Amino acid sequence: MSTQPFPLEPTPLHVSDEVLEDLRRRLIATKWPLDAGNDDGYYGVRRSYLQELVAYWADGFDWRSAEKAINAYEHYRVDVGGVPVHFMRKPGVGPNPIPLILSHGWPWTFWHWSKVVDQLADPGAFGADPADAFDVIVPSLPGFGFSTPLPDQPDMNFWKIADVWHELMTDVLGYGKYAAGGCDVGALVTGQLGHKYADALYAIHIGSALKLTMFEGERAWDLSGGRPIPAGLPADIHARIVQLEKRFAVHLAAQVLDPSTLAYGLADSPVGMLAWMLERWTNWSDNGGDVETVFSKDDLLIHATIYWAGNAIDTSIRTYANNNRYPWTPSHDRWPVIEAPTGITFVGYENPPGVSTNEQRVRNFVEGDRAAWYNHVNITAHDHGGHFIPWEIPDEWAEDLRRTFHERR
Repeated sequence: MSTQPFPLEPTPLHVSDEVLEDLRRRLIATKWPLDAGNDDGYYGVRRSYLQELVAYWADGFDWRSAEKAINAYEHYRVDVGGVPVHFMRKPGVGPNPIPLILSHGWPWTFWHWSKVVDQLADPGAFGADPADAFDVIVPSLPGFGFSTPLPDQPDMNFWKIADVWHELMTDVLGYGKYAAGGCDVGALVTGQLGHKYADALYAIHIGSALKLTMFEGERAWDLSGGRPIPAGLPADIHARIVQLEKRFAVHLAAQVLDPSTLAYGLADSPVGMLAWMLERWTNWSDNGGDVETVFSKDDLLIHATIYWAGNAIDTSIRTYANNNRYPWTPSHDRWPVIEAPTGITFVGYENPPGVSTNEQRVRNFVEGDRAAWYNHVNITAHDHGGHFIPWEIPDEWAEDLRRTFHERR
């Protein structure tokens, strides 16, 4: 087990009764739209399901029980260069655990990592090699969850978060070298760590592997960059392009172009906030048409309550605009851009057009223009799993990550 004393004193998370009572009042007082003709969800979240979920949030969901489960782990709050940071920690159990920081995305919370934390901290308890243990650090991204408020950093974005993480791990916590993992926006944070701070990293492990320039340009909110779909494509390829663009179009456009306007409604109405995030949890997870096969009602409301209690919706969605407004600037001109050894996990629900097997997914990446960006050492594709990889396929994610670091400790 870890023998060096941890430099901070834990503080359990606690949401006040006043916040919970105000939340319930707002839920009960919701002014509902008509939502006529939306039984098929064509126009967005269906009122019938949302109203059922909201009724449970108001008069069935037990936040105190969830809070108790969350507080089974250590929690800390610390100021990192003027940035408030909350993080969850699970000490490693093994002969020589190494520190690992895990970065989530949106609309994720730190709790989306909860299904892999124990496996990574104590692999021996799950039939894996105890020598692969990590001291697991799981922060809320600045402006997300309980890493709030963020009034003095209105320009926070993925590459600035990487600077905060490096200061947290090295200056605040005193680690000389550490490991990093991440998905979604957290994969960009982790990629930036692997670019700017490669010498301080054992390696990184990420879900997907995007260019750090992905939010640059005048049409960063449009996955197509404004280009029409080419004529003459096979029908299945055409349909997949349309499907993927529809999955992300409104999310990217609204949060890159107009986050503050959107936030006025979402910060005032817990139902509005829940609806906006529920559409992503529903459409981005590999759930076969039933979100509750991936997220139970309690799961959905734990994550929603974290956003609400932290008053985080405004600052979390603004990071998208800031990723574009403050473009990534390289720290060096060497290749690969991300020099840290990199493991990558791909999932079938996010396969690009024309890819239907795991072998094709790996080949699609290796032969594409993103592979040269990474010092990739361990690429794995799974035929199931969606956007919330460590939540949806935790066993596979944990195994993939351990394999990346096994020979690099």
